[in-house]
Amino acid sequence: MDSIFHEKQDGSLCAQHCLNSLLQGPYFTPIDLANFAKELDDAERERMAEGDTHSADYLRFLQQPSSNVDDSGFFSVQVLSKALKVWNLELLPLQSKEAQKAQECPQEQKAFICHLHEHWFTIRRFATTWVNLDSLLDNPEVITVTHLNLFLAQLQNDGYSIFVVIGDLPISDADRKMVEALHGPKANFDGPGHRLGHNDFNYDTELALAISASLKDEPSTSSSESLRQKRLDYFSKK
Repeated sequence: MDSIFHEKQDGSLCAQHCLNSLLQGPYFTPIDLANFAKELDDAERERMAEGDTHSADYLRFLQQPSSNVDDSGFFSVQVLSKALKVWNLELLPLQSKEAQKAQECPQEQKAFICHLHEHWFTIRRFATTWVNLDSLLDNPEVITVTHLNLFLAQLQNDGYSIFVVIGDLPISDADRKMVEALHGPKANFDGPGHRLGHNDFNYDTELALAISASLKDEPSTSSSESLRQKRLDYFSKK
């Protein structure tokens, strides 16, 4: 899967890895996310200052650390949401009323962002193939359409918050290769501005499995249980 962009864990920069894996390129840096966090902090401070700036609540607020970034480099969901707005993308909690369609047909979504214990990671669809882009993985791992429901259910059972990515993702090299595998090298995109929309592809499980098998350059070395252990080891260091 050389064509899939996958950032591996560096310190506590999982929010950066999560966003860049979703967008399939090194679009965001820690400085970018820190700037978004500062903008959010400033906006919160301005809202609080609209009241009594001498009140105990306001003075207490000024003494509190940022709720959008901490010293380890962890960023809040508000920061991720603000970053994705640059790309006209939105995060919607999977368990929300507005995400009912995603709950019923997760395979028809474009991507999910997952969070637990200050760790963020992305699950993304490339054409018909779902891939786990967790930065704790050595390599991206294919999730079959059949297993996607079970995978999401297991994450929720483990306590993860899951967000549906709403909007059109930029077309990546991996998207192009997977579409070519489906439709041949003459597969058409509407120019460089074309984005991955809901109805661009069908969801044939056998084709998805064939594509993932053909693009898998080496067997995966991480089982679900070993990945869960990696996450536990990562969380224990926090």
